[in-house]
Amino acid sequence: MEDHLFETPRLRCRRWIASDVDSVYEVYADPVAVRYVDDGQPITREECENWMDVTARNYATRGYGMFALEDRETGEVIGFCGLVHPGGQEEPEIKYAFRRSTWGQGLASEMVPALLGYGAEAFGLKRIIATFAEDNSASRRVLEKAGARQCGLVEHDEGVTVVFEWFPDNS
Repeated sequence: MEDHLFETPRLRCRRWIASDVDSVYEVYADPVAVRYVDDGQPITREECENWMDVTARNYATRGYGMFALEDRETGEVIGFCGLVHPGGQEEPEIKYAFRRSTWGQGLASEMVPALLGYGAEAFGLKRIIATFAEDNSASRRVLEKAGARQCGLVEHDEGVTVVFEWFPDNS
């Protein structure tokens, strides 16, 4: 399967390669950048290496997983996005994170519709969800711009998670 998956005006999305581990670590070890990711805790270098292996298995079993986002002008990896099934959940879920130095440039709003379209076209996904912390207004705006709609709230000890859904046929 082709490594380059889709492009937007400023981004190129591709499968992870072994040398991406440094960029994965740079983004996901930043405590500010990951405050809304998973449990909000930075990950270790070893966890990044394990995640690379999990992603390779996801590519082999599902055809998709996490992907690298390159700046089209420089070729530099500036973030990550993907379609994942955390904890074995049935629905594919969109995930993304960018280097903090790129925040505020509209890159997520540019990438999300392209990733959702890729998931629908390449894999026939009929429903894709997204979850985010209730106070993460930036993610809410990105998903609403992409045509996703809120479909639920999940309360837990750490707060409230908002669930959005996107149906490719109705966007």
